[in-house]
Amino acid sequence: MRDWAESGIASLTGRPDGPPLIPPGRAATMARERTAWIADVTGGAVSLDGARMLAERAAFTGHRRAGGTSAGGSCRLLPMADGWAAVSCARPDDPLLLGALVGADVGDDPWPAVQAWLRGHTGAELAERADLLGVAAGPVTPAHAPAPLRPRAPRPVDGLLVVDFSALWAGPLCAHLLGLAGARVIKVEIPSRPDGARRGNPGFYRLLHGGHEAVMLDPARDCDRVDLAALVAAADIVIEASRPRALAGFGLDADEFVTAGATWISITAHGRASNRVGFGDDIAAAAGLVARDGDGPVFVGDALADPLAGLTAAALAMSAPGDGGGVLWDLSMAATVAATLDPPGAEAAQTYRRGEQWYVDTATGPARIEAPHPRTPRGDVAAPGRDTAAVLAELGMPR
Repeated sequence: MRDWAESGIASLTGRPDGPPLIPPGRAATMARERTAWIADVTGGAVSLDGARMLAERAAFTGHRRAGGTSAGGSCRLLPMADGWAAVSCARPDDPLLLGALVGADVGDDPWPAVQAWLRGHTGAELAERADLLGVAAGPVTPAHAPAPLRPRAPRPVDGLLVVDFSALWAGPLCAHLLGLAGARVIKVEIPSRPDGARRGNPGFYRLLHGGHEAVMLDPARDCDRVDLAALVAAADIVIEASRPRALAGFGLDADEFVTAGATWISITAHGRASNRVGFGDDIAAAAGLVARDGDGPVFVGDALADPLAGLTAAALAMSAPGDGGGVLWDLSMAATVAATLDPPGAEAAQTYRRGEQWYVDTATGPARIEAPHPRTPRGDVAAPGRDTAAVLAELGMPR
């Protein structure tokens, strides 16, 4: 309870005109356990508060709790024929995809048509169509909580080479923590799809990417595909946060990389075997991480599946492969969230107000509901492709 209160997440959870709500489960506690483990591995060189990291994007953006609309505004919780659904509209093509989902021309505002369609359809129907169309949506159904992925015996990462193909939040957070621990991080983007987070809050982007190198390669060109393969072959750790077919289409084979003795971190919405897509808000809500009041479910925090997955991925990357060879970590964001949830029927704690401040009672006394807390970014942000020539020259493949 105290971990939730101090994390900043409770202040982001609830209706705009209502009290902050304490989320279910122990995600904030798990986040603190992850950063405590990382602090031990790094001898205190990386000493952070994992609970506070769950809300730190909102500390930069100023996002506030918005009830059934996500803090960032791109995802909504909507009633269905047999429950509730979480539906995202975050990408430029999403209105078109949502139109295909509901079988109508929705124009620039898909929400009225989506809401009407959901009221007449079940969660199973939504899941099937969303999977087929690549829509980030799903029914809010508490998932079976699998055993969480846990780090193995720790290893130092100081001096290791990390090649980061990820974007947005979860993968970059993993890369950021490895960089703080002394790894060299090279961010790889392709010309047609640079990291969309570059268009977001500059302070938050700098927090996750400051001090990293940036390479731009085009897998449509044979010479760049050769360079990509050479860069991956030189890496100790690769971070991937897209469906496996994306990098496989570039000619990069995760199994081959792992056989050679390195670590491949694969972060996906629902695991490498699933074709489903998702973003932090819809993934967390669909996995069952929602708070509730008399009017229904509300979002918990801000895209919570992202920082939870990023923290977990960093701990896995700092683990030594068990047999001395390589390892492929198949990290499902949905499963990571589900593993933090309480059994059904757990009673939610109630917040109360004293003056202008909200509190919740915990086993160790009252805890104040804290606002999101930012960390100070450090290091410069490399423009897309800034270091391409230098990195390739170092690999013996000059431009």
